[in-house]
Amino acid sequence: MKTLNIVSLIVIISIINFVDLLSIPAFARKYNISCQTCHSPMPRLKAFGDEFAGNGFAFPDKPATRYFVETGDDQLSLIRDFPLAVRLDMHLTYKTDSDFNKTDLQSPYLLKILSGGEFTKDVAYYFYFYISERGKLVGLEDAYLMFNNLFNKDFDFYLGQFQISDPLFKRELRLTLEDYEIYKTKVGNSLANLAYDRGIMLTYGLESGTDIIFEIVNGNGIHEANVLKEFDKDPYKNYFGRISQDIGENIRIGAFGYLAKEEIEDNFTNIIDDKITMWGPDLTLNYNDILELNLQYAWRKDTKANHIIMHDNIKTQGAFAELIYTPMGDESKWYLVGLFNWVESDLNYLNYKSSAFHIGYLFRRNMRMVGEYKYDFINKSNLFSVGIVSAF
Repeated sequence: MKTLNIVSLIVIISIINFVDLLSIPAFARKYNISCQTCHSPMPRLKAFGDEFAGNGFAFPDKPATRYFVETGDDQLSLIRDFPLAVRLDMHLTYKTDSDFNKTDLQSPYLLKILSGGEFTKDVAYYFYFYISERGKLVGLEDAYLMFNNLFNKDFDFYLGQFQISDPLFKRELRLTLEDYEIYKTKVGNSLANLAYDRGIMLTYGLESGTDIIFEIVNGNGIHEANVLKEFDKDPYKNYFGRISQDIGENIRIGAFGYLAKEEIEDNFTNIIDDKITMWGPDLTLNYNDILELNLQYAWRKDTKANHIIMHDNIKTQGAFAELIYTPMGDESKWYLVGLFNWVESDLNYLNYKSSAFHIGYLFRRNMRMVGEYKYDFINKSNLFSVGIVSAF
């Protein structure tokens, strides 16, 4: 009976989403193109989609017709129809461990509104607002301005909120429920990690296939301002740099470094400085857009980061390996993903090790049904999930 009820619920959720969510997101509406042009499957970006985003969400050879209002003022760029899109994810999970088994209706799992596009030539914006993420009103995460092709070079400038790890692998574009754990890891009382922060990003691309990225960020995430209306909690800034190289069309290698300093509070309310060093290589191997392997390793040292008692020179390292199989490239109706996560630290509570296996089937370009199995090696637990991922 329990199995029958679960299956019935999945069918109902699927029908509701299939009937209501057949329209297409903002950029596809703007240019009258398919989501397939940039995604395979959504939200994962193809190489062309990556170029489109890097060009300020514009096609140089395909201007959007009637995109701006004709006001008679050539100094005013006013978008005719403000571009909006919605992402809605619904999931049903079943968890087992040594103590209990539990079914959970995670519907909606997330609901967010997205917008982005050109202000004018070579100036663009992008943001999304989380109306609900796991039942919580989150607010703005990505929110930035982009100045493209400065000095007539492949040189871009970003200002706003973004993920420090975006030049590596974009967490928001992954296909699995399971995350890239090392990017989120915070050590002790430190607020610094490779996820969201406020700052600036400079990117420069060379004809040789070399990309150079440099970021300056506050280093304490995207929390609300303090009573002094300040976002940065200390006088320091953190610095991130990355260089990557394309080798042919199928290989990309890269390496990053992250230097940080932040004030943290010990258990006796004393303020101390934690100096953070991070570095790591990454690699992407792609075979004809059918098989893609993404590898990331990161090593971190904190000179002072406390947890219950003071620790010096805490070392943390981690990695993930992601394998994506789309049997017919961007024409695939189904796909498979395997993701392995590993984090090991001098602070044992940060240790993490998991494997996730994910399968998806596209009903429409902008809607897919997904199933995922995750095994947590630390807690020896199993997590099964099925659901719908949609964008409209």
